[in-house]
Amino acid sequence: MAGPATVLAISGGVGGAKLALGLARELEPDALAVLVNTADDFCHLGLQICPDIDTLLYTLSGRSNRSQGWGLEGESWQVMAALENLEGETWFRLGDRDLATHLWRTGRLATGDSLSTATRALASRMGVDVAVLPMSDDTVSTWVHSDEGDLSFQRYFVQRGCEPKVNGFSFRGIEHAAPSPEVLQLLDSGRVAAVVICPSNPFVSVDPILQLPGLWQMIAALQVPVVAVSPIIAGQAVKGPAAKMLAELGLSVDAEAVIRHYNTHYPGLVDTFVIDEGDATLAAAISELGVSVAVTDTMMRDISDKRRLARFVLSRAGH
Repeated sequence: MAGPATVLAISGGVGGAKLALGLARELEPDALAVLVNTADDFCHLGLQICPDIDTLLYTLSGRSNRSQGWGLEGESWQVMAALENLEGETWFRLGDRDLATHLWRTGRLATGDSLSTATRALASRMGVDVAVLPMSDDTVSTWVHSDEGDLSFQRYFVQRGCEPKVNGFSFRGIEHAAPSPEVLQLLDSGRVAAVVICPSNPFVSVDPILQLPGLWQMIAALQVPVVAVSPIIAGQAVKGPAAKMLAELGLSVDAEAVIRHYNTHYPGLVDTFVIDEGDATLAAAISELGVSVAVTDTMMRDISDKRRLARFVLSRAGH
């Protein structure tokens, strides 16, 4: 595969999509590929739902709900209201416009398209011109081990509102899954010049990707700069349950715990760890772990912030 040097961003959820948008605005379309988590995908109401893919597509196409960071702007809920009248399952709410995405994808998968093929076609129809790569075309499902037993991720995250206390995670099917062909082709192309691990939940967004058999080792073997951005700012997660999960797993709720997690599970992978100015006091301890530390304002409030953080990350990746 000939072509220009490419930045490979690893993303899951709202935080990852925000930085991916900043990167997309700073790079040419063919100079960015986004590898996205699919382990929180599930079948609901007969439809294949891919939350992280859709959050990324909606964000990159300018369609996302700006206040929520997920879902579609100007959404309506007539189908859910009608389903509720029928006493159907409405705990996972699908807006009327969002339903069109799921119907289209499910139809394409039913005709034999792979998830990668369907995602590429969906991105094209939404006007997304960067490569959005599902981590795998095989089924991998995140399960949360909790004080209420084992829960599928969406049951834990949406139906139970992250209330159960977690004690671990597993990814069913991952041992038999393979990175998608497009991911393998990109990694083998010689084009990847840098890797960015976006500020996504390390346990349920990044781990499912990196724990695909052989994947993190393939990335490490590229011998290109790998820059990770902390999803924890001053002891808090901007979005999602990462801080709560750290505490319940008996870990310190800070950026240092995140890089310790990456170093433990993927030794030598991360070269530079980007932390927020509010966590600057952790820089010395993180440096002692053998990782270069870069400190900046990592809060992404608007597109200007997203682009500023993207430029900072790219500079640390030698780009």
